[in-house]
Amino acid sequence: MSSRTELTFCRICEATCGLRATIEGDRVVAIEPDRDHVVTKGYSCIKGLRYNEIHHSPDRLRVPLKRVGDGFEEISWEQALEEIGTKVRQLVEEHGGDSVSAYLGNPISFSLLPPVLTAAFLQGLGSRNLFQTGSQDCNNKFAAAERLYGFPFIQPFADIDRNQCLIIIGSNPAVSRSSFMQLPDPVRRLRAIEGRGGKVFNVNPRRTETAKQLGTQVFIRPDTDIYFLLSFLHEVFSRDAIAHERVSQHMKGLEPLRAVAEAWPPERSAEVTGIASETLRSMVDAYLEADGAAIFLSTGVNQGSHGTLAFWIQETINAVTGNLDRLGGTIVGRGFIKNFPKHARRGGHTMRKDRSRIGQLPSVADTFPAGLMADEILTPGEGQVRALFCLSGNPLLSVPNSNGRLEKALKALELLVVIDIFRNETANHAHYVLPGSSALQRADLPFVFQSLMGVQPIPYAQFTDALLPLEDEQRDETMILLQLARACGSRLFGSRVANGFFNAWGSLGRLPGIGSRIGLTPERFLGLMARAFRIGSLRSLRREPHGRLLEPNKGDDFLGQRVVTDDGLVDLAPEEFVAAASELETAFEAERAQRGKLKLISKRETHSHNSWMHNFPRFVEGKRSTNYLYMNPEDGGRVGVESGAMVEVRSSVASVRLPVQLTDEMMVGAVALPHGWGHQAADGLSVASQTTGVNVNLLAADGPEQLEYFSGMAKLNGIWVEVVAV
Repeated sequence: MSSRTELTFCRICEATCGLRATIEGDRVVAIEPDRDHVVTKGYSCIKGLRYNEIHHSPDRLRVPLKRVGDGFEEISWEQALEEIGTKVRQLVEEHGGDSVSAYLGNPISFSLLPPVLTAAFLQGLGSRNLFQTGSQDCNNKFAAAERLYGFPFIQPFADIDRNQCLIIIGSNPAVSRSSFMQLPDPVRRLRAIEGRGGKVFNVNPRRTETAKQLGTQVFIRPDTDIYFLLSFLHEVFSRDAIAHERVSQHMKGLEPLRAVAEAWPPERSAEVTGIASETLRSMVDAYLEADGAAIFLSTGVNQGSHGTLAFWIQETINAVTGNLDRLGGTIVGRGFIKNFPKHARRGGHTMRKDRSRIGQLPSVADTFPAGLMADEILTPGEGQVRALFCLSGNPLLSVPNSNGRLEKALKALELLVVIDIFRNETANHAHYVLPGSSALQRADLPFVFQSLMGVQPIPYAQFTDALLPLEDEQRDETMILLQLARACGSRLFGSRVANGFFNAWGSLGRLPGIGSRIGLTPERFLGLMARAFRIGSLRSLRREPHGRLLEPNKGDDFLGQRVVTDDGLVDLAPEEFVAAASELETAFEAERAQRGKLKLISKRETHSHNSWMHNFPRFVEGKRSTNYLYMNPEDGGRVGVESGAMVEVRSSVASVRLPVQLTDEMMVGAVALPHGWGHQAADGLSVASQTTGVNVNLLAADGPEQLEYFSGMAKLNGIWVEVVAV
């Protein structure tokens, strides 16, 4: 059989690495890095290079399924759409739009159209209840950016290829490729900082894969990052290392910010962080002496008790020292849409000011916390959630306390519709399971972070056609959402004009061949978006299959020009944050009182990605068929265990049992447990269901009192635990 080679890009994470796929017939037989890609230049991680084997899994969903009794029966798309539509119309008529909700998962979030249409679908029903994975890992950055810069998607990022000092807190780019920042080939690019005489610090409770290869390791006790950052800011003020002219011209709130930092000298934070005052001061020295520096925090901090405040203080340090909006410091990309934050803010997009029905938590980027899903479903009253559309997600594994109240809640729903490529744990509770497409079956432009936020150290654009056809009754998620909108009576985007266009598109798309013959395809709409983004036509983008470099980042083009607060100034001291900082004393005293207790962090693995990559045999073979609790040998001695022994990890919520691995990679007093496991009940995943790993999120609490107020994020890092030998 003859073979052909096609170029595409990965959609597992922000890195979006360029790939070369070898195709024989309708099968991708190999994936290699695209050595001629304009940015990734031959780099890709193991997950992207094995994606074809996930795509070709025999467990792929191929036809719509309907729950009948305790099992599922195959049905037609026509029946599925009609029955789902009838039920949704009934619920909206009887209980209002908020009775219908949606959960947007990680894999589909790295494509452009489905996330936009999911929000449009709910908006057209009159529902506010969109939940998504951001409330597990990143909403703190959106919540803080809205208050500092006027819009949640304004996200400064380190100018990685020019930094002279980079302080990485709670991130492991060698495995995660970083977030929010497009960073393929991270180790090479971080080593280059040291190669040009700069310094890199890895602040983490674990000596990560990144720290093993470069930089200086600085151990920090889990969930104490806010105190480290406040002491860092304290030192900046004590040395008067302030870019006064820049601050006075483009920022406000310097003196209230100074007052916040005043109470946190390095000697004080050292009591709970474990970072000696002289170590912290030496890091401040390196940061201030560098010709361009940045502090960068990520998931490990985001998921703690004070993720929003930590991101706020990080941003203020970068800002007041003159490193914000300068080459070599942190820069703010423009994205593909000119002046998007300004226009979106004016139209109120992703800027809702409402609060959740349960707990009165603020919405973040027009979404509510997934940690409230169980409460929103189980609590009677006006606005109670009665239907859930789950798109490419698995909240039963990824949301805290999932095997407790959330599982009960899913069973209580009047309608649960799952759109996915596998029947996972969440889908096992669904009334309808609809077969979607894999990334190899979708045409795409870079996802929302690149197109709207522009978090690209090297800006570029790329288009990929679908490499493989849909099989049997599989459908592209874009078409599924359009057809569901038509069946459910959703006026997409709440607009009569948009609704008429999209519903006509979705209707014709149901007829084999007609949609493509008249151009009503996802590719056609992507082409319209590419022109709107001013990155060219699909024809021109296809002529540059390795990607098209865009205008490079300039620096000095954000402050005074693209800050979209009401007065155009960066707000260094939002009143809500200053008030919250004054309440840190209680949390600090709790940390001091429990310094001898173990704290749990999550861990990302090279051969894993959240909850959806354990159904590939080579990723879970041998010792990788389970997750492990990683513990310092000194702590293991106190517990009385050696590597390989079974232990029980107990939190205030639940307990799990798994084998332990003793390693000096962990600091004393901290233990790590990789997330995304616990597939034993997933009979639709023939490989993953045979693994023995446990779900770390069972140890985390849900409910409004347990979530960080500003972001709605659950505490998934820094959980106090007890470990005992089994």
